Amino acid sequence: MITHIVFFKLKYRSQQSVGKARDVLLGMKGKIPQLRHLEVGVDVLHSQRSFDIALVTKFDSLEELEKYQKHPVHVEVAKYMTSVRKYSVAVDYESE
Repeated sequence: MITHIVFFKLKYRSQQSVGKARDVLLGMKGKIPQLRHLEVGVDVLHSQRSFDIALVTKFDSLEELEKYQKHPVHVEVAKYMTSVRKYSVAVDYESE
């Protein structure tokens, strides 16, 4: 199993902006066959080092993650997130 985690720091951190980004990410649920798990968390601490949103996804293999990256639904979501994010960081790891 491959876990893909992305943290987003948004340009505008209002409750409305964060909520819209969360909803866009959650909109992938059930639309991408390779996506085995989708979780979106919104930061509750708002500390200086906090990111605004965490995206946690899981895939059966690296090949399935690559297919997800190219899927039209993900491509559209990525375009939106690129337009609203200040920056993002990611980690991908293999687990049992």
